[in-house]
Amino acid sequence: MLREKKPHPVEKAKLHPRNRNRGRYDFAELIAVSPELANFTAPNIYGDNSIDFANPTAVKILNQALLKFFYGIENWNIPPDYLCPPIPGRADYIHYIADLLASCNNEKIPVGKLVTCLDIGVGANCIYPIIGCKEYGWSFIGTDIDAVSIANATQIVEANSHLKGSINLRLQPNPTDIFRGIIHDELIDVSICNPPFHASQADATAAAVKKSSNLTQKRVKNPTLNFGGTSNELWCEGGEEKFIEKMIVESREFRASCFWFSTLVSKQTHLKSIYSALDKAKAVEVRTIPMGQGNKISRIVAWTFWDEKLRKVWRDLSRNHRKD
Repeated sequence: MLREKKPHPVEKAKLHPRNRNRGRYDFAELIAVSPELANFTAPNIYGDNSIDFANPTAVKILNQALLKFFYGIENWNIPPDYLCPPIPGRADYIHYIADLLASCNNEKIPVGKLVTCLDIGVGANCIYPIIGCKEYGWSFIGTDIDAVSIANATQIVEANSHLKGSINLRLQPNPTDIFRGIIHDELIDVSICNPPFHASQADATAAAVKKSSNLTQKRVKNPTLNFGGTSNELWCEGGEEKFIEKMIVESREFRASCFWFSTLVSKQTHLKSIYSALDKAKAVEVRTIPMGQGNKISRIVAWTFWDEKLRKVWRDLSRNHRKD
C-alpha cells in the first residue's frame, strides 16, 4: 500500500547552485546511460522510482550512473568494501572551493590545468578529482596511505581518457604524515580533505548500526555499510578532531607551497579546538563555509598563511596564465 506523501521540492535547495545534482534523480535518464541500474530500481513506499539505499551494490551502481551521466565517466569501479561516497555532497565541496578561489581573484573562478588542487585521502573512488576536472578543468594531486586505493584510482584515471594528464596519484609513504612526503617543489592552489570521522572501530560500528536501522526502519545488529568504507577511510586515532589539528600543525610547514588549506568538519563541537589550533599556527585568515544536504549540516574550514602581497602575485598568475 502506498503512503501519502508531501509534495517534493523541485530542487534540493541546500546544495550549491552550480551542483548538477540539485534536481531529483531522473531514473529514466540514468538508466538510459547505465542500463544495469534498472535491476536495482523500483517504486518505493510513495510510488516514486528509487533504489534501496541500504544496499551497497545498488548505491555503487547508482554512483556509476551519476558519474557517467553528469561527469562523462565511462569506466568507474571500486574494490569490495571501499568507500562509495554520495556524489552530491562531494560536488558541493568542489564548488565551494571554486568560490573560495574566486573570492581572491576578483570574483572570477580560476579554471584550467594550471590550477592545482591537492586531495588528501583521494580514496579508491577518486571522486573529488573527477568532479574538479569536469567542472573546472583543474589538475589534481591525489594522496592516500592505502596502496589499493592508489592503484584503483590510477585504474580509473587510465580508463577515462579525459582524466589522463590531469590527475597525479601519490602514495603517502608515512601513514602518520599528511603533507610531508607529498608536497615537493611545487605550488598548490588549494588542498581539500574529508578526514576520517570516527575515533575507533567501535565508534564506526555503532554509527553504522544507527544508520542501517534508520534506513531499514528496524533494529540492525550486524550492519552492512551502504556506502562502504575501510578502516583507514572511516576512523583514526582521535578521530576527525585530532586529524584536523595535526593537519593544521603540518600545514604551517608548507605555508609557502599552498595558498589555501581546507577540510570538511562534520561535527560543530570540533570547531573550538580547530580554531584554537589555527590561532596557534598563526593562520593569516580563516573561513568557515556552511554546507547542507538533506537533514545533514556540515561545513568547510579553510585557512591561509598568505598575506595580501602573496595573494596579489597569485592573482596576477590567474589573470595572465589562466582562463577566466
